[in-house]
Amino acid sequence: MRVRYTLWGPADLAEIYEFLERRHPAAAQRVIATIERQVGWLADFPYMAPATDEAEVRELTLARYPYKIYYEVVDDEVRVLHIRHARKRLRERKR
Repeated sequence: MRVRYTLWGPADLAEIYEFLERRHPAAAQRVIATIERQVGWLADFPYMAPATDEAEVRELTLARYPYKIYYEVVDDEVRVLHIRHARKRLRERKR
C-alpha cells in the first residue's frame, strides 16, 4: 500500500522538528525518525491504529513520544492527514 502525506503532514513535521531543535537537537532527530518509521509501517499495516469518532480517520499514538498521527485509508493508499502533539487541539482537516 502506498503512503502519502496530505497538506498538513509535511508542515506538521517541520513544525515539530523546529520546535524540538531549538530545545534539544538530538531529541528532534529521534522524534522525527520515530514518526517517519511509524508512518512507514502504515504501508504494511494500514489498520494498526484504532478508528476515531470521525469517519474513516485513524489515530496512531507514538509509544515513546507524545505525538499522534491521524490518517485515513482510501482504496490502496494511506493518507497522513495530520501529525500533532498529544496535548494540542486537532486542526481542521484539509486534504
